[in-house]
Amino acid sequence: MKRFLSGIIVLTSLLIAPGCSSVTKSGEAQVSGGESNPTDHSHNVSSGHQGHSMEHMSHEANTKITTQAKLTAPKNIAPNQPVNLVINIQDTTGKSIDKFDTFQEKLMHLIVIRNDLATYDHIHPTYKGNGRFEVSANFSSPGEYSLFSDYKPSGKQEVVSLMQVKIPGSIPLPKNLEKFEKTKVLSNTKVNLSVANKNIQAGKEVTLNFGIKDAVNNQPIKDLQPYLGERGHLVILKSSSPLTVSDYIHAHALKNSSDGQIEFVTSFPQPGTYKLWMQFQRNDKVDTADFWVNVV
Repeated sequence: MKRFLSGIIVLTSLLIAPGCSSVTKSGEAQVSGGESNPTDHSHNVSSGHQGHSMEHMSHEANTKITTQAKLTAPKNIAPNQPVNLVINIQDTTGKSIDKFDTFQEKLMHLIVIRNDLATYDHIHPTYKGNGRFEVSANFSSPGEYSLFSDYKPSGKQEVVSLMQVKIPGSIPLPKNLEKFEKTKVLSNTKVNLSVANKNIQAGKEVTLNFGIKDAVNNQPIKDLQPYLGERGHLVILKSSSPLTVSDYIHAHALKNSSDGQIEFVTSFPQPGTYKLWMQFQRNDKVDTADFWVNVV
């Protein structure tokens, strides 16, 4: 029988915490270690370094639940080429977890971001049974990448694991930090970010409003389509090195926003510079608008 791939294997211990979405940390394809902590929509995770696993435990309401994710990646990874990844979900005894609940229309969501926050991808591994997920990813350039894997064992809380993969080659020179523009034009759609509070304060709830208009006539869009069951999805990461569990936020849009509006209510855990990726669907095409914000 033909093997899907062989190469580096990373064991990642995951912790489940109540909430809607959060993070974990795992390996590299040269693989780095990780940590676990609850985050904004709280999941947490821990990880290993090339077979040496480390567990970081936490207690939620005196209940501790641990899960393992085993990542297999090819030994040789080239930039801008399809890379086959396998993620096996197991319990702490090594037994495969074979039942998962669908959430946001998928069994697993995988967010792939270069650690300098220059690139973003949201893909969906295919479940093959017996705890095994497969996906083809594309790392556009050399550098270190963080992979946030989000899934929900049947009847359990949602879990997010963070894995780090290093793509060999000459790393692109960093660009000057993008200006804090509040308007982006994506083909025929204009997206404007407005914040209810003049200053975003760490630890305080804030409403982020994305105005969606037609780029030609500047009128509010009335033909937005649901994307993964929601009006829009928002991923937020704090600019830091290295990325940690507490840097990650995943928010879902409010249900009853008016035409041409996609709103999110969230909070930023710490002061700093954050990048936002807001995804929405129009004309059967998913668009991603990215913005920077300062949090004080």
